[in-house]
Amino acid sequence: MKLLKSLLAATAVAAVCIAAPASAAEKRIALVVKALGIGFFEAAAKGAEEAAKELGDVEIIYTGPTDTTAEGQIEVINALIAQKVDAIAISANDQDALVPALKKAMDRGITVISWDSGVAPEGRQLHLNPSSNPLIGNMIIKLAADHLPDGGDVAVLSASATATNQNIWIEEMNKVKDNYPGINVVATVYGDDLADKSYREAQGLMQTYPDLKAIIAPTSVGIVAAAQAVSDAEKAGQVNVTGLGLPSEMAGHIASGASKSFAIWNPIDLGYSATMLAYNLSTGAAEAKPGAEIPMGRMGKLTLNDSNEGAMADPFVYDSSNIDDFKDIF
Repeated sequence: MKLLKSLLAATAVAAVCIAAPASAAEKRIALVVKALGIGFFEAAAKGAEEAAKELGDVEIIYTGPTDTTAEGQIEVINALIAQKVDAIAISANDQDALVPALKKAMDRGITVISWDSGVAPEGRQLHLNPSSNPLIGNMIIKLAADHLPDGGDVAVLSASATATNQNIWIEEMNKVKDNYPGINVVATVYGDDLADKSYREAQGLMQTYPDLKAIIAPTSVGIVAAAQAVSDAEKAGQVNVTGLGLPSEMAGHIASGASKSFAIWNPIDLGYSATMLAYNLSTGAAEAKPGAEIPMGRMGKLTLNDSNEGAMADPFVYDSSNIDDFKDIF
């Protein structure tokens, strides 16, 4: 099975390259996502293509595994090394498990950055956070508390237990939860960014905690599945689903009342910024080191901290007042 997946990953990458052969002057930048078929990452790919068009000498290879596993991403990385791409920009399924493969890529002269969900420092040159982790952690619990003036039980539906960004955001959320009187976090469960499993986990939360007032899902797959579970249980208005999601996928749930509000940065901007950063590093126009300010085109500059990490922008809240303005964009 692993050999078959490896061959499929290699074939997928090769197919892209054959369909659009790079000229000698072009930089080939691989945007590696957690899994194919997820709207958030497809929007990020649009941003990457925007950056490539603006730069003029870049070919984007959009790829990833079919499931959210480190093993799947490792197979994709190895295929990209064999293709001798110039840069890999990856949203990681596991911050540590990918390090050996990505170190091999860097040893071969390939620029490696992580974005959205990070890789351990030894496995990349820099990491692009969509926003500040403390701001995101505070935002996701604030979104629940804003609609619970008297407090209440809330639960978290995360992606995988090893997803770097999810774990950091939940940790930051727990640091500030006492700032919201009466809010009681009763459980954290994992849907592995699979719609059916996330749906079942949301059902389980409502059954286990009959007084549950909100489900916080800091994942674009989980928040949709949880909102659907709430609607199907006829608990819209009783259980508020919030967290991080896409306007296009959440518009119906805002309309139904299953979700009162949610937040997200613009994934188009994220893919655009990751591409710009990978390009500037791979061309030698910038160097990833603490304190460096690396250009991100129209998104300004990324300022790196001591761990070579930086934040792109603040999260933005979507609700019934503005959802229609964004639902047809991403």
